[in-house]
This record gives sequence, C-alpha cells and structure tokens, in this order.
Amino acid sequence: MSVREVAVDAYREALPVLAASAVGGLFAGVVLGGMRAELEAVAGLLVLVPALLATRGNVYGALGAKLSSALHQGLVAPVFDLEDERLRAAIAAAMANGVLVSVFAAVVAYPVLLVLSRPSASLLTLATIAFIAGLLSGIALTVVVVFAVFVGYRRGLNPDTLVGPVVTTTGDVFGMATLLVAVRLVLALGGG
Repeated sequence: MSVREVAVDAYREALPVLAASAVGGLFAGVVLGGMRAELEAVAGLLVLVPALLATRGNVYGALGAKLSSALHQGLVAPVFDLEDERLRAAIAAAMANGVLVSVFAAVVAYPVLLVLSRPSASLLTLATIAFIAGLLSGIALTVVVVFAVFVGYRRGLNPDTLVGPVVTTTGDVFGMATLLVAVRLVLALGGG
C-alpha cells in the first residue's frame, strides 16, 4: 500500500467518527451548561466533573484496546457472547475499575475541598453520586464500546481507529447525562 492509500484509508475510517465526536462533545457541554441548579445544590460537584469524564476515557478506552487486540490476535470472536470468558473478564474488569475510580475521585475530592476551605457536600453524597454515575455510564459505555469494536471489525474497519473517538464521545455524553441523573436521584432522596 502506498502512503497515499494508507492516508485515504485512515481518513475514511476516522473522519465520520471524529465528526460525531465533535457533535457529542457539544451535547455534553449543553448538558453541563444545563446543570447550573444541580451544581449549586451539591457543593463541590464541579470538581468531580473532569475527574469522572477523564476516567471514562481511560477505563473504557482500555477495554476497547483490549478487545481490539484480542480480535486482531484471534483470541475473541467478533460477536457478543457472554459465554466467552475473555470477553466477560474484560467487561467485568472495566466495570469494576470504572465504578471504583469514580468513587475514589469523590473520596479524594472531599478532603481536597476541605483543605482548600471550599464548600463541599458530604463525602457520602459525593461518593453516592460518583457511584451511581460510574455504574450507569459504565453500562452504557460497555455496550457502545463492545458494539463499535465488533461491528467495526466485522465491516473491515480497524477497531483501533474507532475506539478513541467513540470512547471520548460516548464517555462525555453518557458521563454528563448519568451525572445529571445521579445528582437528581441523590437530591430527590434527600442528599445534598
């Protein structure tokens, strides 16, 4: 393959996903902009937003990379089969890491806010919001990542090219949406 053919192939695969990523990022920003009341109701929540969004990309990007490598090596078939021990283990590890790192971010944010004399909701409130958002976004991201990697692979696309933009976009969109749901749920239950 010539350099030109490789470049054309890369752009053909990546441009649609990158365009969708830009639109998804804008949508996540709109959701964040609409969360003014929730951000005021739960002091310290804004500190968690970057940490929660960054961890989505890291954890589920790793899931996508693992699945992509397993597909290229023939260790996993490009079909969603929960009987496949490797697939099940990768999904379980990503979900556990996603939820644990979300709660960890809340546990770290709370004392930092206290040390800096910044207002903060209780540790329980922040950790509960992080747990719910981590769990819900983890479920959504797992479905999207597995689907994108397997369908892309079956259609002859390089899943390594798809994983980054797909995880970034869905992580931002579902991360913000599930954070909003988690905050509203915790506030409805009397947290804050």
